Amino acid sequence: MSIETVENEIIEEFALFEDNVFDKFGHLIDLGKSLEQMDPSLKTEDRLIKGCQANVWLYSEFKDGKIYFKADADADYAKGLVAMMIRVFTGHAPEEILNAPLEFIKKIGLDNMLSMKRTGGLESMIKQMKLDALAYKMKS
Repeated sequence: MSIETVENEIIEEFALFEDNVFDKFGHLIDLGKSLEQMDPSLKTEDRLIKGCQANVWLYSEFKDGKIYFKADADADYAKGLVAMMIRVFTGHAPEEILNAPLEFIKKIGLDNMLSMKRTGGLESMIKQMKLDALAYKMKS
């Protein structure tokens, strides 16, 4: 499934809540609850994403030309945001991740829902995932 297809699925899901911010946040938190459990040994200082209000750990691995992400967070909203980004990026080639425009974020209204600090945290998550993609691209 392409990144664009996953983004469109997320757009359709959030469209169900129209302009109800509380329901959108609820859905975001539910996404976080569906996140695969991260091994506690992966929650190291060097895997903490800088720029997030919450503690968010991100781990990536490169297998068969694709990147697979795992993450955890100590705040429900942050866990939901990182779960959503993992859903979009995991299982894709570095080049696909690097070129993803991520316009779905604006289309689902996240840019209007999140405070400046939370928006900065989301941007930090995306930046780290794209940096990982760049590193794997350079290695392969």
